[in-house]
Amino acid sequence: MKKTIKNLGLLLALFLFAISCQEDDVTFGNITAPTNLEVTYEIVGADGGANEFGDGSGKVNFKATADNALTYKFTFSDQSSLNAPQGTVTKQFTQNGINTYTVTAIAYGTGGVSTSTTLEVTVFSDFSDPETLELLTGGSTKVWYWKASAAGHLGLGPNNDNPAENASTVWYTAGAFEKAGSPNSSCLYNNVLTFSQEGDAIKYTLDNGGSTFFNVSYVGVAGGSQTEDFCLPYDTSGEKTVTLAPANSVVVPSVSTGTSMIFSDGGFMGYYIGATEYEILSITATEMKVRAVQANNPANAWYHTFTTVPVDQQGGDNEPDYSNLVWQEEFDTDGAPDPSKWTMETGTGENGWGNNEKQYYRAENAVVDNGILKITAKAENFGGMEYTSARMMTHEKYFFTYGKVEIRAKLPSGSGTWPALWMLGSNFETNEWPACGEIDIMEHVGNSPGEIHGTLHYPGNSGGNANTNSTNVPDFAEAFHVYSVIWSPTKIRFFVDGNMYHTFDNSPSTVFNHDFFLILNVAMGGNFGGEIAPGFTQSTMEVDYIRVYQE
Repeated sequence: MKKTIKNLGLLLALFLFAISCQEDDVTFGNITAPTNLEVTYEIVGADGGANEFGDGSGKVNFKATADNALTYKFTFSDQSSLNAPQGTVTKQFTQNGINTYTVTAIAYGTGGVSTSTTLEVTVFSDFSDPETLELLTGGSTKVWYWKASAAGHLGLGPNNDNPAENASTVWYTAGAFEKAGSPNSSCLYNNVLTFSQEGDAIKYTLDNGGSTFFNVSYVGVAGGSQTEDFCLPYDTSGEKTVTLAPANSVVVPSVSTGTSMIFSDGGFMGYYIGATEYEILSITATEMKVRAVQANNPANAWYHTFTTVPVDQQGGDNEPDYSNLVWQEEFDTDGAPDPSKWTMETGTGENGWGNNEKQYYRAENAVVDNGILKITAKAENFGGMEYTSARMMTHEKYFFTYGKVEIRAKLPSGSGTWPALWMLGSNFETNEWPACGEIDIMEHVGNSPGEIHGTLHYPGNSGGNANTNSTNVPDFAEAFHVYSVIWSPTKIRFFVDGNMYHTFDNSPSTVFNHDFFLILNVAMGGNFGGEIAPGFTQSTMEVDYIRVYQE
């Protein structure tokens, strides 16, 4: 009796629910599920004889029909799916050998109701590209970087079969090192892409340095709301699997290898466009060009160029190879800095060295201890100032034009500290600043912990209007980092630990084409250093080495 009542209640509830649904949907007409769903398929190249399971291409043509169906979709047991508005699709299975796959065809009717059926298909694929496998992984492990030095290393073109248009990326092409010019995009050049061969499998990791460069359409993936392409924190850790497969592309064979890389688990190649498949247009032992279609806009084809040369070792247009060590300071002798290399500047520079700084520079505040130069800023009264520090330079002892400078340092902390590793034009006495030029390899302001600046001062761009960019180094005071600049007749580029974050186009018309010398100092307060913390006592900048490389 109780069971009958429960069933009656259930029937009444279902009846009322059905009436309610019908009333809610009358404006859309009748909700009709598709019927008589049938699926046929043709394995490309199958002949019923030796090629029973196809010609090795792995391609299968599917066709679904049903009464009252508005659209169709196919899902496959290899975790892929294809929409089929007209019921027909071609699927390319890429796993080598003869394999059986489960295929589900779904027919959708009015109101989103659907009918589905499942079948199995056995297909032969003999796709193999050992040459690409070897070039991609080097037979074991190979690391790739953006070829930032090449114009067009990132480009956008129409997704069509015109090789001229695809090659020239007519809609957009990035200039050499272009993305280093803004903190919104410089994270792109931090990408380290590692491909490893494990048997016949390819494993892939992407080290993005903590931030990924997102296409504007996808900033929401990282919780952003920007209206332009933007660098946002994003976790790319974890190993992905890469499958080599025949390229399913409209690009003509003359501008493509015909092979694509398909990344598992949402893997991608540094610039987030929603794509997990990249067609390899060309690949050599040292350079790779790929093409990918933007997932939410199939009309857009993006082009990437990678190289095996790290970004900080890539030369710009006509940039020499600065790999010959010509001068170095390893701070091997304890005590005062080597007087044959350094001049210690003392005093206040009258008006705080032109920046209203609050320190008095003393030689005693710079010492070499156990192979490390230590410049200490202290809260102490001296020479009419409330703080002391040190400033040292190579003027008239070492100067040079063009090259790579590397300085390994740990920075001081505390509000008001203003450490700098920089260079000044040697003609500053006859050609007053900013006409002499200034290259700030590294500046840090304690009031903005972790924000590292790379800056150029020259006529029209000096002081608060200087040409600058910044990057973030959270452990600036706890760990040593390499701050460097590569200065050539065509480029001046700034790096932290090999990651470029600022670039400048040099030319004969600028002030950066003559001798410069090195300066190290820790200022206190001033126009840039800002307010000094009332409780400040002392803090130290430590320098492990300075190395200069030229041709």
